[in-house]
Amino acid sequence: MYTINEIYLEESDELFTIKEASEWATKHLGKTVTTSNISYLIQYGLIKKLGSNGSTQVSKQELQRYYKSYSDSRELSWKNQLGDDLNWALSFDQYKEAETTKHVHRLHPYKGKFIPQLVEYFLDSHTDHFKKQACFKQGDIVLDPFSGSGTTMVQSCELGMHAIGVDISAFNALIGNVKVIKYDMSDVQTEIYKINKALKGFLTNSRTIEFEEKLLQSLYKFNNKYFPVPDYKYRLKRGEINEDMYGSEKEREFLPTFNKLVEGYNIKLRQDKADTFLDKWYSQHIRDEINFVLGEIGKITNDDTRNIISVILSRTIRSCRATTHADLATLYEPITSTYYCAKHGKMCKPIFSILKWWATYTKDTLKRLSQFNSLRSQTFQVCLKGDGRTIDIIGELRTSNPVFADLADRQKIKGIFSSPPYIGLINYHEQHAYAYDLFGFERMDDLEIGPLYKGQSREAKESYIIGITDVLNNCRKFLAEDYDVFLVANDKYNVYPIIAEKSGMQIVNQYKRPVLNRTEKDKGAYAETIFHLKRRS
Repeated sequence: MYTINEIYLEESDELFTIKEASEWATKHLGKTVTTSNISYLIQYGLIKKLGSNGSTQVSKQELQRYYKSYSDSRELSWKNQLGDDLNWALSFDQYKEAETTKHVHRLHPYKGKFIPQLVEYFLDSHTDHFKKQACFKQGDIVLDPFSGSGTTMVQSCELGMHAIGVDISAFNALIGNVKVIKYDMSDVQTEIYKINKALKGFLTNSRTIEFEEKLLQSLYKFNNKYFPVPDYKYRLKRGEINEDMYGSEKEREFLPTFNKLVEGYNIKLRQDKADTFLDKWYSQHIRDEINFVLGEIGKITNDDTRNIISVILSRTIRSCRATTHADLATLYEPITSTYYCAKHGKMCKPIFSILKWWATYTKDTLKRLSQFNSLRSQTFQVCLKGDGRTIDIIGELRTSNPVFADLADRQKIKGIFSSPPYIGLINYHEQHAYAYDLFGFERMDDLEIGPLYKGQSREAKESYIIGITDVLNNCRKFLAEDYDVFLVANDKYNVYPIIAEKSGMQIVNQYKRPVLNRTEKDKGAYAETIFHLKRRS
């Protein structure tokens, strides 16, 4: 640890405690900066840890430099790259991650979803200098024909609106529906308790848990010695360490310790076959635990309870894939030994038991469901599995919820808020391949619009235009006469004016916003446009 006397401080500089730094940054930025936020900057080497006698302090000038480079220059740089019409207020940069992933929005990871504040901004009744009129009111029905993880449905429920989602993916429909169901919480808690007890009993004679504990103890000692926090990351930021060389060297140095533990506890690092996703990306021990919990879930008689606990298992096994922390979003090759983790700046390990993550996610899910229960309205929300180009929305709705179907048929759908898939960016089925294997859902990859595997060729763009147009034309049959359609897209190929024309609509407004909280590794300047469309006059 460095002391005050070991670094140079300008005479005009001040030292803050973490609490003082939090208070100063909150006032300086005009938004809440918690003590945890300041601690994060220290831990990841973004600002230096100072102080003596066990008291942690930071430099005011270093904080100023960090926030100026992070905020002011980023906004200016992005506008230079993306255009002066970029509306920074719609970045929702003032919200903490806990707010952009509030309550049920984080029941399960989903690549490419939009934040709830964006949906809320356009659906709620407020107006401002930017949003001149409110297009929706309480009691309206909102449609999302590309429902994804169900963000539009959840926010509609919170705002007192009914919502219908449509998605070609069976797993997406499951995620969306479990978020908006009103549960018998006592039953959910009881079934989780039973499975927790059964899983611990299943692991009684397993040596996997003891193996992981021993491995973690060895890693803790090794990391404290060779990757001290926060000094190691601070030196990395200053270019004093060659990360690739140093990381590879320490990987080799720790490997004999890992191999000795694997042999001593008879750990089976791979399965005997690698035919499916579940075969390839999990150790034999984890696969056995997955199969055990899945069997216990199958005993649950309440459909709603079974579905939400199934999603907890899916979320759990996603976190237990045999990959590095940095590659969770884009898998490369299975990792079966300890490795240097560039994301955390230390030696990390693959997962060998689901128990920890299962326990974490069961508790988290119960908390999020309870939070949403206090906010939800007495309205209808349902996600229909189907192809937006051809689905009979009222007919399918009549099968699952006849009362809602009668309301939608009589009242009509007021409009759409949706984020269609982007051209050649994401394979929506493949991102949840583990869940399709787990639940045996039929994959509909060939019916995706604009998937990654079709690329961004001229042919792919023409196919995309046809696909989105067909969805809008089909949905128009169920919309009110004075409908409003909001589509969120990064239209770098300028296809949405064509889509609007072919759909019998006109673009009446466009709202361009920077996208700051992306899950992909590319954190460069990126914007998306919210197109407001109405019936063509």
